[in-house]
Amino acid sequence: MSKDAVDTAQAVATRTDVAQAPADAGDAGYSKDLKARHVNMIAIGGAIGTGLFLGAGGRLHNAGPALALAYLVCGIFAFFVVRALGELVLYRPSSGSFVSYAREFLGEKGAYVAGWMYFLNWSTTGIADITAIALYTHYWSMFTSIPQWTLALVALAVVLAVNLISVKIFGEMEFWFAIIKVATLVGFMLIGIFLLATQHKVDGHTPGLSAIADHGGVFPHGLMPVVLVMQGVIFAYAALELVGVAAGETAQPEKVVPRAVNSIMWRVGLFYVGSVVLLALLLPGSVYSADESPFVTVLSKIGVSGAGDVMNLVALTAAMSSLNSGLYSTGRILRSMATAGSAPKFTARMNRSQVPYGGILLTCAVCVLGVGLNYLMPSQAFEIVLNVASLGIISTWVIIMLCHLVFVRRAKAGLVERPAFRLRFSPYTEIATVAFLLVCLGMMWNDPEVGRKTLLLIPVIAALLVAGWFGVRRRVSATADQELSQLTK
Repeated sequence: MSKDAVDTAQAVATRTDVAQAPADAGDAGYSKDLKARHVNMIAIGGAIGTGLFLGAGGRLHNAGPALALAYLVCGIFAFFVVRALGELVLYRPSSGSFVSYAREFLGEKGAYVAGWMYFLNWSTTGIADITAIALYTHYWSMFTSIPQWTLALVALAVVLAVNLISVKIFGEMEFWFAIIKVATLVGFMLIGIFLLATQHKVDGHTPGLSAIADHGGVFPHGLMPVVLVMQGVIFAYAALELVGVAAGETAQPEKVVPRAVNSIMWRVGLFYVGSVVLLALLLPGSVYSADESPFVTVLSKIGVSGAGDVMNLVALTAAMSSLNSGLYSTGRILRSMATAGSAPKFTARMNRSQVPYGGILLTCAVCVLGVGLNYLMPSQAFEIVLNVASLGIISTWVIIMLCHLVFVRRAKAGLVERPAFRLRFSPYTEIATVAFLLVCLGMMWNDPEVGRKTLLLIPVIAALLVAGWFGVRRRVSATADQELSQLTK
């Protein structure tokens, strides 16, 4: 429903009555086949990905043990974002998620920007994912003769098929992907704790605080490298917002969502911060590198055969999970936008299994361009799209917090009712989170090779959004007028 329609409905209501949460036409027609275990594991899967399995190695090398602090700080703000989204979900569950909330609290322009920036995030992340899948598959000699673009295309076709069958199949796939990732991390942490307890040497180094103290301390390269890795750490937490999208297809969101959101915090502490602290205690940061998973580095140093194969398989699983989630979420987001007129009409279409196949196919079409990128520039494809995706996720999180600010303001005015499950210390929490995200975005300027070039894309993206808005605004206005006329009958 458009902002104008909502405001009109609220004007009709008396100040003493709380306005009923408006419906989103984009929510009609979905099944409620996602179970509590699916949503819980989607939350875990969103918190554990290639950002930890692969990205932590290069970040440990650059920032040292202080990387654990970076993961902790970013994890706290990520939790604030998901907690705010969780409150909005309990106010009104919607498969359109934050795009639907942006429409209600920020207006149609806000929903338009939120939706297309999220689409930019996941479509480019999808390209990065199929690129990563191809690279991981090339690790095994039996696949090295197959062109990278062919492997990328096969991966895309497989995940597309899974998404189009039914939401239950998607949930099952994410459930088992998350099980694999969690089991791998728990297994590694048990091995690491055993090495610490027995003081078993790793590559000639005795595990413990000496691995940190004797090699430059917590900040071996100063504070600036820690600040610079923040943007990459934020991207590692991308996909946590999937909980909000999935809530629209579960039968009891009021029970499932609070449990899933609250569990994110301890998972972040255990899996991200705990893993990085353990890695720092086992080997000096200088031993790790961006070219190898830090877990493979440790296991190979103690002579565990097949460690590379196992971790490569897990990294491949994480990339497949990310691609799976991207197609799922953008399909739902685009359908919500299409019903409001700000996305192509065909993206609102659903198949017999109640899957919004139009939006999924549009995202898939962009990923096919990624297959071409893998053909033309196989060595650069991953870095090119990864940095564009970071702009999308930061803008998405900022919009979620802005929606929550307006929501709380309306609740104080008596126009809406806040659920018992709340983000605490509003508006300070939202303001601090938005400020932190914008500072992280600005700090990318200090990275001339990648970050600065990414920031220079912002005016280009803004120009495309403005041009697109002028192309759809009449259709959006007509749709809003139609909703308003139905509301006031």
